[in-house]
Amino acid sequence: MMRYIKYTLGTIWAAIALILILILFPGLRTISEGLSKAPFMKIHPMYTGGEIIDSVKKSNRTIYIHRPVFNGLIKERMLGFVQIDWHGNIPNVINDTIDYNKDTIPDFIINIDTRNNITDLKKISAYVYDCGVSTQTSFGWVIRVNVVNIK
Repeated sequence: MMRYIKYTLGTIWAAIALILILILFPGLRTISEGLSKAPFMKIHPMYTGGEIIDSVKKSNRTIYIHRPVFNGLIKERMLGFVQIDWHGNIPNVINDTIDYNKDTIPDFIINIDTRNNITDLKKISAYVYDCGVSTQTSFGWVIRVNVVNIK
């Protein structure tokens, strides 16, 4: 008797799943596009660099400073990064002073030789660890500076 009930329930489940697949498959593209535009769907800051919190306009370029990223699986990590973007006409040598935490005290000085891809980071703040990534992009130049979480 139990075997008959399991067989019947399994057959019903398979039939329902087959019908659902046949109904949803043609609309899968529309459903996935709609779901991707939902307000709760966001790209992780580890890939985007975090939200832009400040922009500094120079004569031929704009510097975008992102929010420091410390996101972990369960809690914030002790070591994260802050991403700095340079958009516009990038000179052969970038030399800028950055205040990433907006406390009006400079945190580091970055010197980038864009022709030879050489990056020199001078730490001013004790919370700045080192330069993680420094690379040319389609819009200019990006660096990720590893920083210590002060919280």
